Amino acid sequence: MRITTKVRTAVCLAAAAAITPLALAAGPSSAASTDPVSVAAQPVDGSTNVRVDGNRIILGDAPPSMGSIEVRQRSGIANLAPVHFAAATSAVVVDYTAGTPDLWTAEVDVRALVKDRWSEWTPAKAGQPTALPAASDQVQLRIIVIAPPQGGSPWISDVSVHPTDQAATNRMAIQAAPLKSRVFATREGLVGGTTANGHVIISRDHFVALPSRRGLASNGSGNYSVKVCTATRCAFEPVWDVGPWNTKDDYWNPSATREMWKDLPQGRPEAQAAYQNGYNGGKDQFGRTVANPAGIDLADGTFWDALKLTDNAWVDTTYLWTGDGGRGTVSISSGYLNVRNSASSSGAVVGMAGKSAQVTVECQTTGQSVTGSQGTTNIWLRVHTGMYVSKAWISAGTFSAC
Repeated sequence: MRITTKVRTAVCLAAAAAITPLALAAGPSSAASTDPVSVAAQPVDGSTNVRVDGNRIILGDAPPSMGSIEVRQRSGIANLAPVHFAAATSAVVVDYTAGTPDLWTAEVDVRALVKDRWSEWTPAKAGQPTALPAASDQVQLRIIVIAPPQGGSPWISDVSVHPTDQAATNRMAIQAAPLKSRVFATREGLVGGTTANGHVIISRDHFVALPSRRGLASNGSGNYSVKVCTATRCAFEPVWDVGPWNTKDDYWNPSATREMWKDLPQGRPEAQAAYQNGYNGGKDQFGRTVANPAGIDLADGTFWDALKLTDNAWVDTTYLWTGDGGRGTVSISSGYLNVRNSASSSGAVVGMAGKSAQVTVECQTTGQSVTGSQGTTNIWLRVHTGMYVSKAWISAGTFSAC
């Protein structure tokens, strides 16, 4: 067993096992700007398949999950309560102890609250500075533990974080506009299976999978969402799974900050380069021969109903968390929200937005009065050229008139 050395003071861990879904812990921790903060190892809302065992957060006992291109793994996610610093910092040092025998992985990721939105998750190496996308006084940590279908379970303990003025490289900047790239989409299917964030896939489901956990939203959350469009339709969906080919290919990031495949241009998935150009010998990160250029997987409801696809296809995908711009969040209890071609419930359906997904907002206009989760209103939001949703179902602020 390989054990990394703990650098900071240990945290007090609950002795009882945490049960999924895990209860929300107490409010955010805070400390002076130079003090280490021991992060309470009580997983909060959105965590899945982890338990507290003595002084460790350890992978739980849920069965292996897999993507459309089968890679069977047991995985767990522990989101920890956000930490407040007394002053904004542009980099942090995260310390922890990890137990990772061969074929196991355990990592701690960090994200920052920037312009009232959470940034993408960035892996933090123990004891080394990790750059934030911009100065922030609030960060959050999460633990990712992964193991083969059989055998023991990886763990992490003794987590602490503190601001640093040490130089940190590979800063992940937030762009003025979110990245849009044209990628090949495949259908995930796998009804009854479990996604990387613990979501159990239902018939005609609405979500997508991308090949990196950096943009993986917690189960039920849409803070990492995409807009996927064909020539005539668009879908707004949360990122709830990892795949289809790779698991460390955050191709939407600039080359210098990509987790792997740093010699590929931003927006080009490794699977596409492998399939079209023989990149990496035509293989993915697991050594499998890439049989299609897929850079995104679509759940059945997204594939068949929202986009009306009948076969795998090239689509224009916008990774909404990578840039600024007007946003709203779909506020429905289940299913999807229809996107229409006019500001009226009688307008033709030209797309769909899944539960909890974020939608882009270009402007607002008046139209048919609708009653929904946000009350009764005649305001409609334009989410794409010629596409509208009623604000009655969207949690959002006020936007300029169309």
